[in-house]
Amino acid sequence: MNSAIGKLYPSTKFAVLLLLVILSVFTPGYMLQYLMFLVVLLFSLCAGTARQFLGTFFKSIFIIIIFIFAIQVFIISNEDAQPIWAFIHFSQTGLNDSLSMTSKIVAISSLVICFFQVTDIKDITFALEKSGTPRKVTFLISSTIQLIPQMSALSKTITDAQKSRGIETEGSLLIRAKAFVPMLGPLVLSSIQQTEERMLALESRAFSSKAKKTSIYEIRKKPADYVLDILCVAGLIAYIAWRVM
Repeated sequence: MNSAIGKLYPSTKFAVLLLLVILSVFTPGYMLQYLMFLVVLLFSLCAGTARQFLGTFFKSIFIIIIFIFAIQVFIISNEDAQPIWAFIHFSQTGLNDSLSMTSKIVAISSLVICFFQVTDIKDITFALEKSGTPRKVTFLISSTIQLIPQMSALSKTITDAQKSRGIETEGSLLIRAKAFVPMLGPLVLSSIQQTEERMLALESRAFSSKAKKTSIYEIRKKPADYVLDILCVAGLIAYIAWRVM
């Protein structure tokens, strides 16, 4: 978060994200969308999060992309399908459809992953509160964003505890499935307990009070943020005008 990109105000980064998502969704074809991945990778390199970005992308989104390509190109039957073996065939129409579909997934997911890797959760929370968003809504959004990392860390802790007790958690798919079922109970109970503890902590800090809150932590918009905000609005207006014409 110490890079120039990471130090931008959260709403400014969100404005850039929104503009690029709109470009990716409403621009026909797939070249711009795949090019967006390279743009995001460049942003990640500048922000120093390229390794985390590529790791997250290839562990999640890339698998979905491969699955869509396999189904669209080799499984779904189209008029131009050329048989290869048994129910497997090649379809140029399926290839074009998969390129169009996956390009938008790649662009949007890359932008979202990069946004959350270069933006701290507490910055998002502060910006939401500063904009006048109700505290309950802010808490709901921040809790939702933190849910997956917290569940992942908790499941890793439970898995390590199971290993220390001699329970097999690695190996074939069947062994992993057997280890996964006993983990669900502690995972759900621990999540409920953490939720209760969080609510008690919030109430102890007068979360429900209508009095004006103060904060030691503070971030401010810099001139670069205002310039980027103006550029995003101008870019959006220019894009809409180009699409209409």
